[in-house]
Amino acid sequence: MLSIFRKKPLLSGEDQDFQHACFAWLLKHFGGSDFYEEAQLILPTKDFFPSRVGSPEEAALATFDQVKKFAGMEKWPCTLVVQEEDPNLVVAPTLVMQNAEHNPAGTFATNEKNEVTITYNPRLSEDPVQMVATFAHELSHYLTATTPEPPPGGWDNWEFATDICASFLGFGIFVANSAFSFSQHTSVDSQGWRSSRSGYLTEAEHSYALALFLNLKDIPFVKALEHCDTNIKSNLKHAQKELDGNPIINELRNVEYQPTHS
Repeated sequence: MLSIFRKKPLLSGEDQDFQHACFAWLLKHFGGSDFYEEAQLILPTKDFFPSRVGSPEEAALATFDQVKKFAGMEKWPCTLVVQEEDPNLVVAPTLVMQNAEHNPAGTFATNEKNEVTITYNPRLSEDPVQMVATFAHELSHYLTATTPEPPPGGWDNWEFATDICASFLGFGIFVANSAFSFSQHTSVDSQGWRSSRSGYLTEAEHSYALALFLNLKDIPFVKALEHCDTNIKSNLKHAQKELDGNPIINELRNVEYQPTHS
């Protein structure tokens, strides 16, 4: 009878299993001292991202360099390119274009010479948290592209595994906080609301991945909590309760490290 009052799990059993499998895959190829000794929880503070004066392009490049450093990929060659501006959806007072295509927040690509290019949408200069999340996601593409085996479920799941990798690298607060946004826009002759999704996981899935990272690293979850948005705080508390004493943490810690790079 009392079971009807139990709180519903944050994720389905299938989604939990996928996250556990992804963390095992990441720990197998990128674990060891790089993860347990070097990886850290990256916070949206000036200690991690000092304020810089300059153009939006200079700020983006400085942010990208910081994300590369914290991801342990500072020496990985890569070219950062800004995309073209998104179309202006307001074409006249009170007239807004519907279903217009936007450029993606970011892209990752390699050419026949194995040269890597990451692009970013210039609108990210208005949202530093989403900018960091986007760079972390695209660098996770770069990192996981070097694995000798596909992510759990095959390469069709690569985008989802890449989102989880961003949390694995320490950027869980950023990708969780930027997973969904809802904001008002106002100008002289128009106003309205807009919402957007960033990444491939839901807020709940990002929160669970963040909780896995914190538990594996023995980082108190309250250290992340104060920097999380309202929904993420609730989800993170829920995930922490589910993982408290869960044997999956020890199972993941026992994953044998088989480095991709010597």
